[in-house]
Amino acid sequence: MIFRSKAPLRIGLAGGGTDVSPYSDEYGGAILNATINYFAYCSIKLLDGDKVILNSYDQKQRVELDTSSTPLKMDGTLDLLKGVYNRIVKDFIKRPVSLELTTFVDAPPGSGLGSSSTLVVAIIGSFVECFKLPLGEYDIAHLAYEIERVDLKMAGGKQDQYAATFGGFNYMEFYKDNKVIVNPLRVKPQYINELEHNLILYYTGTSRLSSKIIESQMANVKSKSLKSIESMDKLKEQAVLMKEAILKGNIDEIGGILNYGWKHKKNMAEDISNSVIDDIYDAALKAGATGGKLSGAGGGGFMIFYCKENMKYEVESVLGEIGGVVKRFQFVPDGLSTWASN
Repeated sequence: MIFRSKAPLRIGLAGGGTDVSPYSDEYGGAILNATINYFAYCSIKLLDGDKVILNSYDQKQRVELDTSSTPLKMDGTLDLLKGVYNRIVKDFIKRPVSLELTTFVDAPPGSGLGSSSTLVVAIIGSFVECFKLPLGEYDIAHLAYEIERVDLKMAGGKQDQYAATFGGFNYMEFYKDNKVIVNPLRVKPQYINELEHNLILYYTGTSRLSSKIIESQMANVKSKSLKSIESMDKLKEQAVLMKEAILKGNIDEIGGILNYGWKHKKNMAEDISNSVIDDIYDAALKAGATGGKLSGAGGGGFMIFYCKENMKYEVESVLGEIGGVVKRFQFVPDGLSTWASN
């Protein structure tokens, strides 16, 4: 028997960065995101004996370990996979277990689509399916957050874990003591279709280490940097504006809302943007886009642009001349899915 799962990656539309402590603890954060048809996949096959085999096909990495070495040591190779194994064994199974764990992610690390957190959610999902663990959606998302941020000490926010688990369009609120409220949005299909048609998802061809940018953002809040905190306040406001535009079907307002947020996001921390990103952004706007942003912490990865009417084709042509790749995508309503296969 093989126990499988898949979880969707997400596009951050508004409020990005306000889910990161200490800002979310002190001021409360708000984010609007939506999941797309890019996924993280995981499969677990139980084995006889005393081996733990970890395979990451997209990263082309494989390790074979002995269960006697549990907890598995973090050494920079497949630490996300090891981190989930260690936590599940410690908290739920209570004993080392021999298995083969295989993963694949449709987007590279550092993409800005939440790939690392989505992968953690998918791995937890396979364990839930395999061992019938009593975990609901909020439990899975919070456990994924703890594994990344506490166990593995990876800097970052909370939105990705909840987006991957719940799926769809969500307006999320973040408060102190790790309180998270996920508000699913009932968006009319025609509004989703129009947004999907008018948005461009563009891969710059570069990845970035989001933790460094997020650490700088956290330090700015701790030091009470007025510029950084005011920028996050504006991004929280942006999330409310985005929610209203999507729910009311004022889709063509979204470009301006994205542009408003991007101007403020660049003031949150250094290295969120750079000359290459700025040049791409300016070229897209000159070609007809009305706004855009980097998806994720910043520094590289994927960008999104909004274009009215049929201007997307002109913008896509210009982006293609710059380099990078325009990626086709669709929004998906479902979050984490798990199943067993013979």
